[in-house]
Amino acid sequence: MTPTHDPAARRLGLSLAAAGAVLFSAKAILAKLQYRYGIDALDVMALRMALSLPLFLLLGVRETRRARARGDGLSRRDLGLIVVLGVLGYYLSSLFDFWGLEYVPVSLERLILFLNPTFVLLMGVFAFGRKVARKEWIAMAVSYAGVALVMAENLRVEGEHVLLGSALVLLAAFCYALYLAMSGQVIQRVGSLRLVAYAMVVSTAATLIHYLIARDVAHLLALPWPVYGLAAANALFCTFLPVTFTMAAVARLGAGTAAQLSVLGPVSLVFLGGWVLGEAITPVQIVGTAVVLGGVLILTRPGANSVPVAPPMAERD
Repeated sequence: MTPTHDPAARRLGLSLAAAGAVLFSAKAILAKLQYRYGIDALDVMALRMALSLPLFLLLGVRETRRARARGDGLSRRDLGLIVVLGVLGYYLSSLFDFWGLEYVPVSLERLILFLNPTFVLLMGVFAFGRKVARKEWIAMAVSYAGVALVMAENLRVEGEHVLLGSALVLLAAFCYALYLAMSGQVIQRVGSLRLVAYAMVVSTAATLIHYLIARDVAHLLALPWPVYGLAAANALFCTFLPVTFTMAAVARLGAGTAAQLSVLGPVSLVFLGGWVLGEAITPVQIVGTAVVLGGVLILTRPGANSVPVAPPMAERD
């Protein structure tokens, strides 16, 4: 989609991109609040996916009708890739992410997830033989040094369980980077919104199958009522709306500008975590966050990666 030059449309696009970044990051806050009621990552994820499913089904129906009107069908290969992408990008990535949130503060979780572009860069090196400039290697090293700084500070403040949580969130970031790297050609054939809708349906199915195998579904129906309220907010405000907001922003600004505004996610969580959850905010954490964001912004500039880097939870058209 071609970015618009209309000032009013660009202002709206900037607002939507900023809101999408903050709302999507806020899912970690809501998950932490749910954990206070004695539930775990699988419970949180199952409720989130189940409650957001009707919204993505409606989106999928709308996009399917539009595709049929254009005569755009899906091949068996496309269907197979959508299943793989749904399992990889929205099931495994979300599962590791929510699991890691049981052990790490929200500010560190979002900072680790923000390393996605470094994984995409490394995939470009090893899978596509991409040549990387020295300043990109330096930017990547700076990003990881910043995360190490914040992690060391959290180890001092929170305890050794931060190591396990960080490893799980790092796995989540790696799974989502694989999703980004694999989804480029599928997006061109299927369309971004249709791919997101279909992938979320696949992810919901995988999550519910996992839950049925691991748990008694009666447990999911007998939780305290605030858990369901938080899950509904997570499904609407931190899952569905960020997707639609980000795609609307991409249409008005282009994927590059929309991606740059995703920096607001980690920054907002540093302060939201302290305000809502009472998590510690130290000068070292703020400095480390700034270092990571600076390195990642260099890597996500236009033309920095051979594999496209898209905004969180959304892809380019």
